[in-house]
Amino acid sequence: MMRRPSMDTESKTFKFKICLVGEEGVGKTSLIHRFVSGAFDESYIRTLGAVVSKKTVALGTLHGRPVQVDMMILDIMGKRTFLQLFKEAYFHGAKGVLAVFDVTRAQSLRDLTKWIDGVRDSVGPVPVYALGNKTDLAHRREVNPEEASSTLLSYECPVLYTSAKTGENVEQAFQGLAKTIVESSSSQ
Repeated sequence: MMRRPSMDTESKTFKFKICLVGEEGVGKTSLIHRFVSGAFDESYIRTLGAVVSKKTVALGTLHGRPVQVDMMILDIMGKRTFLQLFKEAYFHGAKGVLAVFDVTRAQSLRDLTKWIDGVRDSVGPVPVYALGNKTDLAHRREVNPEEASSTLLSYECPVLYTSAKTGENVEQAFQGLAKTIVESSSSQ
């Protein structure tokens, strides 16, 4: 008896945790809110500890099968003392990082390296995307792309410029990181 080859079109689902890190006030919470709900809130609400959001996204196909990702997204409080005290607990199991700086505050870019190092010290060499947020405030910009590329060169991470307010590159940032994680886990 001859068997027909099965057409496996059932979707492949990946589940993983990603963390958003960076200094206080760079827009991590607003980026997550824009990505998860498609909205922007003008009011500033300081994150205390870590806040978890979830979203499922379709990523196209992998080996002919549809791929979807269930993302658990951690919004980490932007105080470096918090980083030192709780990094093991909050970063444990993270598969990727969106490292956020504010293009209107050059110091937030310089401080970003400490955040990336803190995550990688805890979980190893996970994929990182650096996000220069608040591009809608071009008239107040302090960070140019050359400075960002130079500062982040040793981390070999893509740098995207985002605006939680307008939605510019927000979806691309989260989906790009998710695709990178899926591709790296599929090649292992």
